[in-house]
Amino acid sequence: MTAVQARTAGWVGQGVDRVDGPHKVTGTAPYSGDVTLPGMLHAMVVTATIAAGSVTKVDTSALLTLPGVRAVFTHENFPRLNAGPQVAFGEAPPAPLQDGRVAFHGQEVALVVADTIQQAAEAARLIEITYAPEAALLDPAHGVEEPLPYLPDTHRGDTEAGWAQADVRVGATYTTAENVNNPLGLMGAVAAWDGDHLDFHDSTQWPVNVRKTLAAMFGVPESGVRVHAPYLGGGFGAGLIPWPYKMLAAGAARALGRPVKLMLTRPQMFKLVGHRPDTEHRVRLAARRDGTLTAIEHRAVSLASLDKPALGLLTSATGQVYACPNVATVERTVRLNRRYPSAMRGPGEAEGNWAIETAMDELAYELGMDPLELRLRNISADTHPGSGLPWSSNALIECCKVGAEVFGWARRDPRPSATRDGHLLVGWGMATAFYGAYLPVSTARITVYADGTAAVRTAGTDIGTGTYTILTQVAADLLGLQPRQIDLQLGDSDLPDAAQSGGSGLASSLSAALQDAAANLRGSLLDLAGPDSPLHGAGPDEVTCRDGGLSRSADPSARTSFAQLLAAAELTQLSAEGHTRLPDSAEAGMHQAGGFGARFAEVAIDPMIGRLRVRRIVTVTDCGRVLNPKLARSQIIGGTVGGIGMALFEETVTDPGTGRVANGTFGDYLIASCADVPDIEVLFAGGPDRFSPAGTKGAGEIGLVGIPAAIGNAVFHATGRRLRALPITIDQLMM
Repeated sequence: MTAVQARTAGWVGQGVDRVDGPHKVTGTAPYSGDVTLPGMLHAMVVTATIAAGSVTKVDTSALLTLPGVRAVFTHENFPRLNAGPQVAFGEAPPAPLQDGRVAFHGQEVALVVADTIQQAAEAARLIEITYAPEAALLDPAHGVEEPLPYLPDTHRGDTEAGWAQADVRVGATYTTAENVNNPLGLMGAVAAWDGDHLDFHDSTQWPVNVRKTLAAMFGVPESGVRVHAPYLGGGFGAGLIPWPYKMLAAGAARALGRPVKLMLTRPQMFKLVGHRPDTEHRVRLAARRDGTLTAIEHRAVSLASLDKPALGLLTSATGQVYACPNVATVERTVRLNRRYPSAMRGPGEAEGNWAIETAMDELAYELGMDPLELRLRNISADTHPGSGLPWSSNALIECCKVGAEVFGWARRDPRPSATRDGHLLVGWGMATAFYGAYLPVSTARITVYADGTAAVRTAGTDIGTGTYTILTQVAADLLGLQPRQIDLQLGDSDLPDAAQSGGSGLASSLSAALQDAAANLRGSLLDLAGPDSPLHGAGPDEVTCRDGGLSRSADPSARTSFAQLLAAAELTQLSAEGHTRLPDSAEAGMHQAGGFGARFAEVAIDPMIGRLRVRRIVTVTDCGRVLNPKLARSQIIGGTVGGIGMALFEETVTDPGTGRVANGTFGDYLIASCADVPDIEVLFAGGPDRFSPAGTKGAGEIGLVGIPAAIGNAVFHATGRRLRALPITIDQLMM
């Protein structure tokens, strides 16, 4: 049992307020957009107005005479860059302004640098660019499907045999629209060179990856690049990729010998920092009359750009939730002259879940069975259906039962269109949720001081999820200190390397690294205690950190403080690093579990005008050990709101003739507002996960998964109309 798991009481598990909250509410939290350096210039990106072709001429002579304009960079004069490194989940698009080729409408084709942002924006507006257009590949029907090398097709059993054995079969095509991450904070960077050393303030969820990428592209040692990202104005996956704006800021600063700030505009955020791609899913399900699944087939296709691989992961969860003996998945991508896709909250599994869980609802109605009962009969609760190994944890059945009881599912009239509130049609729907396990490797350093305080350092970021707070709680418990005695620093690539804040893995990864660092620190402190110390002779688990010192668990009053140990060795501080140490699944005899959940939704629809309102949502999640229930609840609420947006509002419209984003502003791109969000009841089920050293599984991604399907299934229950395309819009509901 790990140090955190062993504690029955402590800071872990408490709803501690955000330790970074005062900085945010007082405006002292340093975001990249707030950075101002002496002599700093401002840059504005100029984007292409064609979807395919090349730049033949950029007339800069008039621009350079405008007040304050310092430079205009094009492919003809921008610094030459090396290829970026291959990094998991963080592969960079092609280096910008290296040639005149245009691969999508909105691509970076020039950069204007001026004394003020207003001068740069005016010059960018006046720039004249001549193109040689080419025929653009914009229609998915004319694209060529390609496999995803990192997500091979899967086959378990014999799906055709399973299809033949079934009494009931359903099959349909489901689609999801392109969504944009578009966090509140505009993304951008401030770059400053001192010789071959680059100081870089960035909107990133992964400082270490940005350092690695910039060092490789500019041909300098990684030690010569320092990336600062202590705070981020939201990310939702958009901050995971080293986007071209970073290279543009660094390249302009190096060429001009002055710091350069480059902030994207809101319309540019729709084009230049990724999105959830359009997807299509063909699903077939087969079952016996008692509801036992005999076959699942899931073929999925996503749209991608010509230059960057698709993220995929649309079918990754399909064979992991239900104990079906015959499962086949196929995933492909179609490359077009489109913008770069990337991760967006619940990437892949949010889209795939919409298809599978809607199909499960359709199967339930074909069987004449309660949709909840169909799922309960097929959930593989004890063992992973693919590996046959026991799950490290799985409380999905508990999630379903708890959610159903709280929601009142037993009172549901199963007949579509049978439940009314006056003239409104009322529907109840549900779906299960799963988000795959991800536990990356990170490093953390703990330093204890003679004054009884401690410092924790790691390069990981807090993108608003509460990393500052939960790591403070974990460190306080590990060291036997109060949270106020912990000084935590994040978001600096000069600190010990850490994984990205994405994929619901950072809290688990860094908590495990802190446990390892605390164990190493305890060993060093025991060495300082000397051979005559009463702490010696104890077993490895008998000496613990308690009340700012070391004590034998058998006699907690016999405590030696950190200050005493350090003073005896004539030291003012002592440090130790720790790493995430992962067990091997086969050796551990268990399959690493991701998060599980059950979602229940009630909708009310006015059939005369097609108005849909989500009235209430009950969401139950198994995310392993909950380090801070207040922050975990906040994560689930945020994911749920994103799921409502995905289900009912969000759709990036691309002009089929030009490839232009037609609704690239918040005035045209619909998102869920406060009036669209009902009361959300958030519950947690299950307990600590056995695979994760801290017992955690992550709550950031899974909160969104399952919400669109639950809402869509509620719409069918209300109307009797099965809608298979997201978002569900007013015109689809008019009767």
